[in-house]
Amino acid sequence: MIDTQQITGLILAGGRGSRMGSVDKGLQSFRGVPMVLHVIMRLSPQVGMLMINANQNLGPYEGFGLPVWPDQLTGFEGPLAGLQTGLSQCDTDYLVTAPCDSPFLPDDLVARLAQALSDHDAELAVAVTEEDGKRQPHPVFCLMKASVLSSLNAFLQQGGRKIDSWYRSLKFVEVHFPDQSAFRNINTLDELRRFEAT
Repeated sequence: MIDTQQITGLILAGGRGSRMGSVDKGLQSFRGVPMVLHVIMRLSPQVGMLMINANQNLGPYEGFGLPVWPDQLTGFEGPLAGLQTGLSQCDTDYLVTAPCDSPFLPDDLVARLAQALSDHDAELAVAVTEEDGKRQPHPVFCLMKASVLSSLNAFLQQGGRKIDSWYRSLKFVEVHFPDQSAFRNINTLDELRRFEAT
C-alpha cells in the first residue's frame, strides 16, 4: 500500500472562472468560507502535504498557509498546465489532484485511488462515476506517480492540452466511486447558490 506521506495533494485553482463571470472560483464564499477551504479541509487529512496551483490572487491563496505555484506555461492553458507545475514542485513519489470548486470531494478519494494504482501497477488512477447508465470520468480527480512528468512535458510541447488524451497514453486505471454528487463542481453563481441551499 502507498504511504500517505508519499502523496502530495495539488488543488487546481488556475482557471479564469469564465463561467462564473470571470471571478476566482476558489475564493468565492460557499457556506460561509471560501470554496477552496472546503477542498483543503477534505483533502488535507488524505495526503502528506498540500499545495495550490493558482494564476491570480496569489496573496489570498497564500493566506491559507500552503505553497502556491502559478503555471509555468503562460496564458491559462488549462488543468494540464497546473498539473505540470504541481509535478515540477512535487517532492514525494505521488501527486493527487482536485479542483478548487469541488467542496464535496470524497473522504476516501486518495485511499481508493492509491489502492487501485497499487493493485494494477498503474502510473495514474482516475475517478469515474456512473450517471444515467453512462460512465463519467473525472480526470481532474486523479493520483499519479511523480515520474509521469517527462511524459506530460513532451505532450505539452507537442501542443496537447486535453487531460484525458494525455493520461490515456499512460498505464492508467479507472476507479469507480458510487456517489456521483461527491464530484460536483460549482461552475456558475447559480450553482453556487443552489448547492449552498442543499
